[in-house]
Amino acid sequence: MKKFVVIFVVSLVLVLAGAGYSVAYKKKQVGYVIEREKQIALKQPGPHDGGGSTTASSFFSKVPTSKIVLTKRALHPGAAIGYHLQNSNEIYYILSGTGEMKMNGEIFPVQAGDAILTLPGSSHGLTQTGKEDLVLIINYERK
Repeated sequence: MKKFVVIFVVSLVLVLAGAGYSVAYKKKQVGYVIEREKQIALKQPGPHDGGGSTTASSFFSKVPTSKIVLTKRALHPGAAIGYHLQNSNEIYYILSGTGEMKMNGEIFPVQAGDAILTLPGSSHGLTQTGKEDLVLIINYERK
């Protein structure tokens, strides 16, 4: 568990520091990868049938040796991540905005600075509730 938290913190720092830099990954391994959020952001519907509109930036998804997934997702007004079962540890870190998290049937508010760890076997979903986008970082281990 400590290893997973360390991976999350390092990943979060890389995303926050690396947003806005150019892609530097080539087929030949160079020891690091930098990706530009502007180049990878995609408009998508709310995942897990959540509805509404979101913008997702899935960092390092094309790096075959990466064992972690790191996504920055903006839930635009009215959007949600649908309620779903989690099969591995997953962290949501709220960067800005407000929302409601449903975790194993319990609903509670979330806001900037909140981190939520969902353990395997738990169910969760997230709904944007404010006037501004709910922006979060999602981190989990790739299988």
